[in-house]
Amino acid sequence: MLEEKDDNLQDAEGKLEEQSTTDHTEETIDEVENETEVESENEVETTEIETETEVETEATVEAETIAEVESEVETTVESEVENAVEAETETTETTEEVVEEAEQTMEEHQEAVNEVSDNVAEDAEDESANARHEIPVLDYHSMTKDELVDELEKLVRNEKVQAIKEHVDGIKSEFNQKFNEILEQRKEEFLAEGGNIIDFHFSLPIKGRFNVAYNEYRSKRNEYYKNLEKDLHANLERRLALIEELKGLLNVEENINTTYKHFKQIQEDWRNAGSIPKTQYNNVWRTYHHHIERFYDFLHLNRDLRDLDFKRNYEEKQKIVARAEELAQEDNVMHAFRELQNLHRLWKEDIGPVAKDLREEIWNRFSAATKSIHDRRQDYFKNIDKIYEQNLIVKEEIITKINEISAGKYNVHNQWQNKIKEIEKLREAFFNAGKVPLKVNEQTWAKFKQAVREFNANKNAFYKTLKKEQQDNLAKKMQLIELAESLKENDDWTATTPKMKKVQADWKKIGHVPKKISDKVWKQFKNACNHYFDRLHAQKNAASAEENEALVKKEALLAEMEVFQLSNDVQENIETIKKRIATWKAIGRVPYNKKNIDNKFNKVVDGLFNQLNIDKQESELIKYSNRLENLDQGKINSERIFIRRKIDEIAAEIRQLENNLQFFSNSSSNSPMLKKVHQDIEKHKKALNTWKAKLQQLRSL
Repeated sequence: MLEEKDDNLQDAEGKLEEQSTTDHTEETIDEVENETEVESENEVETTEIETETEVETEATVEAETIAEVESEVETTVESEVENAVEAETETTETTEEVVEEAEQTMEEHQEAVNEVSDNVAEDAEDESANARHEIPVLDYHSMTKDELVDELEKLVRNEKVQAIKEHVDGIKSEFNQKFNEILEQRKEEFLAEGGNIIDFHFSLPIKGRFNVAYNEYRSKRNEYYKNLEKDLHANLERRLALIEELKGLLNVEENINTTYKHFKQIQEDWRNAGSIPKTQYNNVWRTYHHHIERFYDFLHLNRDLRDLDFKRNYEEKQKIVARAEELAQEDNVMHAFRELQNLHRLWKEDIGPVAKDLREEIWNRFSAATKSIHDRRQDYFKNIDKIYEQNLIVKEEIITKINEISAGKYNVHNQWQNKIKEIEKLREAFFNAGKVPLKVNEQTWAKFKQAVREFNANKNAFYKTLKKEQQDNLAKKMQLIELAESLKENDDWTATTPKMKKVQADWKKIGHVPKKISDKVWKQFKNACNHYFDRLHAQKNAASAEENEALVKKEALLAEMEVFQLSNDVQENIETIKKRIATWKAIGRVPYNKKNIDNKFNKVVDGLFNQLNIDKQESELIKYSNRLENLDQGKINSERIFIRRKIDEIAAEIRQLENNLQFFSNSSSNSPMLKKVHQDIEKHKKALNTWKAKLQQLRSL
């Protein structure tokens, strides 16, 4: 019965309970058999005495009576044997069903316990295993590159390096995936612009931060595992020495209380002995547990100490079972499973055995709670597959939307910018949608990358064309800048101001230039324009006082000219008028709203020349020279064009008149018509000379 129990414990605890208790059980059975043999010998002696008395008393019994008894016994035995066979057959069938059901239940319990036990053994080399399970594994798939690096830096800085491998691997995988996506996108843009693949280089500041944090993690990890093997073997030797020390307690001759205190100290040292190689974990624990039970059996000499320890262990195991039963009801099944592993570790490492009559009951409760959590964990993984399938549907819808956007036709910058924002939102939604079934993970990721790649290819093609247009616009704007720079120091305000205004108007008609140089170009153009117009405004402000002063002087000179009386000396009068004209010109400009004073002066001068008996052409040229003073650059250009046109017209008239003379070849020189033609030719030649003289005056300005 005890051996069968040991087999059940091995199945239920999955190498968590020590099989070596079989040796102890056999010793216990031997003791029970020895006691039974002694009792049997005593009973035999008593029976022999009673038998001798009965023989003497019943010596007179007849042989026939004996024969009848033998016959009845034989008949009864045959009947009972037949009934027993039938009952045994029925009982066997029922028993087989019960046994089969029990075995199935035990197998299910064993599967659950074994899974937990395997996890406990896997963590045997890591004292921080419990802490590792308490570090939350975040949804790295939905995190940005910056968030991933922040989390990596925090883990490397604050947690034990052996406790974060799962976390770091997850962060690394997601970061590389996201960075490589951008890398491929930038590579495509580089090649689309005509770059050579061997010249391509791309990095981001966040990539540098990631590399620094990950290299620090690797250095710490390598240093940890470099020292780990040495520490594990030292701890193993320490635990084996404690087992030998524990075995020695059974042979020591000393006060039982002293031995018990020594035993408790060994237990305490065992708890603090540190991690050992996981390949040795189960064997070492079984050996230790076996000798613990041997020691408790040794304590039968002092049952009070043993029972007290059994009671304390039973209370602690009840707490563990109660906590396991609470965990079986917890919503977060993954957290429950991780804590369950710790409970199994406590059960094995920190708490000793309980009384034999309670062991099966307390263990069955614990294994039942373990089975419940195990089943819920299996259901969780089944449900998570359904969640992953839903995530897959969401991600496929996102990929479809990206393909639809990619297939659209967009002709202006703003449209593309809006679509780029939409794609970015869809990318975020894709990463936030969660994981998909592992079997389609790579395929889904490839479809997503292809959809984004096609959009980027279309975008790059548009901006490649746009970039060429911007380069053309840049060339046009640089020409305007060059023109503005050439005009900004010009003091001919009348001629330059319209040109500068036209330059500004032309600038507004030109489209965008490359963004990286846009501000620089605009600043250069604006500075040239501002420089000119600042000078213009400063000149106007300075000239206003001078113009008012000039107005006063011209008003005084005009008053003198209006009362001027001509003398009898014509040449003297001409010289005086010319000096007054020169004085008028030297005074300078007057305020714009007072420019009519120049016209008044010209009329007075014209009136004086009309009173003089001088050559008409000379008078005309003197008056014309006076009027030129009031012409701005724009009017001077128009005047030049007008005079040239007049010269061409008069020259054409002269040629026509000279051609007409051929019709008078036979006419008398006294012919009135012929004289009229000659007079017209002479008149036009004088006018032609006058206009040519005016043109010469214009050129001298």
